[in-house]
Amino acid sequence: MREETLRMERVTYQEQGVTQLENFSMSIWAGEIMGLMPVNRHGISALIKLLRQNLPLHYGYVYYHEKQVNHWRYSDSSMNRISVIQNKSCLAEGLTVADNIFVLRPGFRKRLMQPKILRQQLLPFLEDIEMDIDADACIEELSPFERFVVELLKAVVAGNYLVVLDDISSFLSDMELQKLHRILRHYADKGMAFLYIAPHYEEVKQICDRTAVMKDGQIIKYFLLSEHVPDTYMYRWSEGFDRRVSEQIAKKAGKPLKQETAFLAEDLCFGEVKHLSFSVAPGECLVLQDLDNRFLPDLLMVLSGEKKAEQGHIRIGDVEFRQKPDRRIAIIQEVPVQTMLFSNLSYLDNLCFTLDHRFHDVWLTNKIKKSLRQEYAELLGEEVFDLRVEELSHKQKYDLIYMRILVQNPKVVFCVQPFKRAEVSIRIHVWELLERFLDKGIAVVILAVNLADSLALADRLIRVGKGRKREEYGRNEFGNLQVEAPWLYLYQEKEEE
Repeated sequence: MREETLRMERVTYQEQGVTQLENFSMSIWAGEIMGLMPVNRHGISALIKLLRQNLPLHYGYVYYHEKQVNHWRYSDSSMNRISVIQNKSCLAEGLTVADNIFVLRPGFRKRLMQPKILRQQLLPFLEDIEMDIDADACIEELSPFERFVVELLKAVVAGNYLVVLDDISSFLSDMELQKLHRILRHYADKGMAFLYIAPHYEEVKQICDRTAVMKDGQIIKYFLLSEHVPDTYMYRWSEGFDRRVSEQIAKKAGKPLKQETAFLAEDLCFGEVKHLSFSVAPGECLVLQDLDNRFLPDLLMVLSGEKKAEQGHIRIGDVEFRQKPDRRIAIIQEVPVQTMLFSNLSYLDNLCFTLDHRFHDVWLTNKIKKSLRQEYAELLGEEVFDLRVEELSHKQKYDLIYMRILVQNPKVVFCVQPFKRAEVSIRIHVWELLERFLDKGIAVVILAVNLADSLALADRLIRVGKGRKREEYGRNEFGNLQVEAPWLYLYQEKEEE
C-alpha cells in the first residue's frame, strides 16, 4: 500500500496579521517528486517554515509520515525531519564532507571521531549515486553542485522522508540539473519524497510526477506528468513575458548592431577563467552561460578590480582597463535587493552611491542630490525619497538599484543572474529596467548558470565550459538550442516563418 509522506489539509497561516497561506491543501506520496510552480513568491517562505517547524496555524491540519504533527487548536513548535535545500547552503564551512554528513546529524553521540571510519561509512552512499567526492574535503572547496549532493546525502543519512528543493535551477547548470534529476529519481525509487519548487513549467515537467500551481498562497491547479497541459492555460500566467519576448524579437529583427566595441576581453586567464575572449557592442545584450558553474566568481573578481588577471587584457571602449575599480564597469550582483542596498543610508544617498566619479562634490553639497530628486521623482515616485530602505517594496528596491546604475552611466553592465528568485511580475519589471540600459546605449552582459529567462532579452549567447568559449549563438539561432528554456518556442516559430 502506498504511503503518504505529507498532507496539508485546509491550512491557513498568518504572519503579523498577513495571510500567507489560505485554505492550502497539498499531499505528497512516498517515492513521488512533486512539483510546485509559484506564479508569485507569496507564501513560499511561509510554506517552507511550516514544513520545517510546526508553527501555530489559524486553521487546518498537517500530517507528516502518516502522523498528525500540527493542527489549528494546538501547535507545539516542534521540528520535522524535513530537509530544505536552497541557494544558500546549510553546510558548515571549515568542516569536512564526512563531518557535515555524519557528525552534525541529530542523534550523533560519539565523543571521539575516527575519520577513517567516517570515510568508510560515506563510500557506499557515494557509490550508490555514482559520485566521486572526497570525504576529507572541506565544504568551501566544493563546487555548488557538489555541495548540493552533500546536502542531499545528509538528508538521506539522517533518514528524512521529505526533501524540499527551492529554485535550484538558479544555481545549477543544465548539465548539473540532468545529473541531479538522475539522483533524485534514484532516491524516489527507494521511497524518498521531494517537493520541487521551480518558476517554470519547462523545468518541472522534466522530472516531476505531479505539478501544483500556486498563486497568492493557494493551490489553484494540479497537473499530472502524463497529462497534456493546454498552452492557453500556461499562457494565462506568462502572457506578459510572452508578449514582451515577441515584441523584442520583432523589434530587433534585421536591426544591425553597432560596429564599435563597448567592452573587450582577450585571452583572459584567472583562476577558473581559461583564455576567455568576448566582446559586446553598445546597446547589445550578451548572455555568458557558465556550463560548469565555476568561472563566474573569478571573472567578477577581475571585473570589479579586486584581483588582477594572470594573463590577457581588457578594453573599455578604446581605453585599456587598468584592473582596478572602474565606474565605467557596473556589476549588479545576484539577488541585489539583499546585497546592494545600505539600510543605514537614505534613499537619495543610496541612489547617489556610485556618482562621485561624475560629480566629485556630491557628498559635500546637497545641490546635486536635490537636482537628482527633482529629475527622478516622476519616474520613481516622490514618496520613495522619504522612505527608509526597509520600508520599500520589492519593486521599489529594484528600481533604486537599477536607477543607481543608470545614474552612474557605465559603458557596460554585468548582471549576475538578474531574474534569480524573482516572481513573474518582478521578472517583467527587471526586463524593462534592463531595456533602459540598452536604449541608452549601455552594453549589458548577463552572467547566467541556467538560461531560464536570460535568453528573452539576449542578442547573442556564448556558452563557456571549463573557463573557455565553447559555442556562440546569434539571436536567429536560439531556436536551435537543445535546451528546455522558457519562451524558446517563440524563436523556433520565428525561424519557421
